[in-house]
Amino acid sequence: MPFYHKLGNIPPKRHTQFRQENGELYQEQLFGTVGFDGMSTNSYHVHAPTRVAEVGESVSMTAEIAVENNIKSRMLKGWDVEPKDDYLESRVPVLVNNDVQLILSAPRKSLRAYFYKNTDADELIFVHKGTGKLRTHLGNIDFKYGDYLVIPRGMIYQIDFDGEDNRLFITESRQPIYTPKKYRNWFGQLLEHSPFCERDMRPPSELETHDEKGGFLMKIKKQDVLHSLTYDRHPFDVAGWDGYNFPYAFSIHDFEPITGRVHQPPPVHQTFETSTFVICSFVPRLYDYHPNAIPAPYNHSNIDSDEVLYYVDGDFMSRNHVEKGYISLHPAGIPHGPHPGAMERSIGQKETVELAVMVDTFAPLKVTKQALGIDDSTYWKSWID
Repeated sequence: MPFYHKLGNIPPKRHTQFRQENGELYQEQLFGTVGFDGMSTNSYHVHAPTRVAEVGESVSMTAEIAVENNIKSRMLKGWDVEPKDDYLESRVPVLVNNDVQLILSAPRKSLRAYFYKNTDADELIFVHKGTGKLRTHLGNIDFKYGDYLVIPRGMIYQIDFDGEDNRLFITESRQPIYTPKKYRNWFGQLLEHSPFCERDMRPPSELETHDEKGGFLMKIKKQDVLHSLTYDRHPFDVAGWDGYNFPYAFSIHDFEPITGRVHQPPPVHQTFETSTFVICSFVPRLYDYHPNAIPAPYNHSNIDSDEVLYYVDGDFMSRNHVEKGYISLHPAGIPHGPHPGAMERSIGQKETVELAVMVDTFAPLKVTKQALGIDDSTYWKSWID
């Protein structure tokens, strides 16, 4: 998200002397993306962020593929994923390709035993159930039901959950996650017709500065391998920072829907984009107001994209027998549309209260072994009367 933010104390000029009260220099770190051409942040640490005391074992995090070339429409029962205490162990990849991993997670415990850093991918965490605090080396963000948490690659974080009943839908992107270019002017400011604006974004507002010595375990994902490194100083020792590269939250409830006289195509719901997929938010909205409008979506072949819909809440009028946490997959190559009877049921309806997250990928998705375990196995033939 291209807007400027700062927290804590910073010097008036970059790359100049900035001293602590004891006279020692703060350790400056440029945290950048896309080489030195993307968004970046300058942070000032009490101690050098390079102090590795121990390198431990590494374990593979590569997803196990069950279906390499998928043509079936599928419905996954997402809340059938078993809750687990450990945050990383709770993350279950269900649909993946070389660009993106779609992950279900039901962590029971807070992530406090170690710190986590994903250097492979930006993470977009949608909070379906649970409240708590995202804690990062650039500050903290409170979260609740309906929040998207955007965590750029390389951010060090922990998560505090207020309870044990938590459900997350996580998108890991190999490419940076941005707000849609069509909503921004040439300076990066969100335009008047955008369904959200900068006021809706919640950057870190609470900076923890720890000057602690000890052994601090950090788990780092790189090339689908999880490495364990121990640092001798607390990773959250930043006294101040500024720039454009930082985590932030955005609530799906703050997305203002775009409507029309006839049914609008999915791009009007777009919320985030990368070069390899887009993410859309379906929120409560007024239906189409042409006197002969059919509010249900028309049959369509999005021939260049696999379409994934994660169902959050409400009445999904185009689908039969859908519950919270279900995930539908409509693969490119075959058309899909409303279930039998859905078009007729929608005529005359004035509004919808559905809530869902959609991911359209530009490369086919592979189905993991874990996904087959929660697949209803009959969805592909659900359009037959």
